[in-house]
Amino acid sequence: MDFDLNESQGMLQDSLRRLLGDKYGFENRKAYMASETGWSRDLWAQYAELGLLGLPFDEEDGGFGGGGEEVMIVAEQMGRHITLEPWFSTVVLGGGFLRHGAEPGLRAAMVEDIAAGGLLLAFAQQERQSRYDLHDVATTAKKDGTGWVITGRKGMVLHGDTADRFIVTARVAGGQRDAGGIGVFVVPARSDGVNIRGFRMVDGSRAAEVEFSAAHAEAVLGDPEGGLPLVNAVVDEAIAALAAEAIGAMDVIHAMTLDYMKTRQQFGRAIGSFQALQHKAADMLVAIEQSRSMAYFATMAARETDAPERRRNMHAVKAQIGRSQRFVGQNAIQLHGGIAMTMEYAAGHYFKRLTVNEAMFGDTDFHLRALSDIGGLVQAA
Repeated sequence: MDFDLNESQGMLQDSLRRLLGDKYGFENRKAYMASETGWSRDLWAQYAELGLLGLPFDEEDGGFGGGGEEVMIVAEQMGRHITLEPWFSTVVLGGGFLRHGAEPGLRAAMVEDIAAGGLLLAFAQQERQSRYDLHDVATTAKKDGTGWVITGRKGMVLHGDTADRFIVTARVAGGQRDAGGIGVFVVPARSDGVNIRGFRMVDGSRAAEVEFSAAHAEAVLGDPEGGLPLVNAVVDEAIAALAAEAIGAMDVIHAMTLDYMKTRQQFGRAIGSFQALQHKAADMLVAIEQSRSMAYFATMAARETDAPERRRNMHAVKAQIGRSQRFVGQNAIQLHGGIAMTMEYAAGHYFKRLTVNEAMFGDTDFHLRALSDIGGLVQAA
């Protein structure tokens, strides 16, 4: 199978690599993190100029007609620079719901704003009791005339403190853990009944806790009582993007570790000359290459129309890459020693991003258990 980039994909990769290489040095990133929003509005405008914000949307909706491969290219470059902007929350997550669940008129209107850099989205799904189960939803949606009102609390809403609209899961019918009866709604962020408390996560990116108190939804995406398949499809695409981002971050932290091993002196010689440490660095490389293969697989598997098979594949992807990024990150910290634990050195920041990445939409243990419960990666005949 040919994994080489075509001409347009190569141009996309080169353009983004140059932009982030110029604008996203370690000191730049610290300045963006300390800003009011926690990320760079100026860079967001440049993402729009490059077409990154409209990348995965159909051309008839105002996008650029990109697919999973293009998203993978962008996500990997974002991971190499552990960027802080809400590209993942707006374009991958929010955009996924628009592409798969929105009515054509709503989709076209919102995509136009997203592509221009004027609309930020956030996915409000996780609740305190739900852990990683997408079907565990206590937030409710009730009919109010021709619309819906949303009541409940959501936590760990990525970039929820700067979002213009929330994509919210809420229960229309059934019990808290029923697969049926879940709807997906669009709720304006700055409206009555919406209370937002923003905070910084351990990796420096922003998130929020959001409380909805009879907040009016402006639209419902898909079937209001059958939204879980839509949620699963979007989250599976998000897992593919997270896999690519992890590859970018692991590549960089591994290269940093090798450079450090060549320069750090101990017992009168570079620590990279010790065979035991060379073995550790080699094992890190093996883990990264295994994950790279799984990231390619994730990009292809996200297109699978058989939902149970797609879920099975994504459990495997998340388990493998989660295990690898934990292994690579922990060994990078160990091989760097105490310097890697300081805020002034980049390695620790990469490790924190890998840690957050692993936990997003289910950590390694969660996906291993889920994969085991359905009989493993290969279904018995």
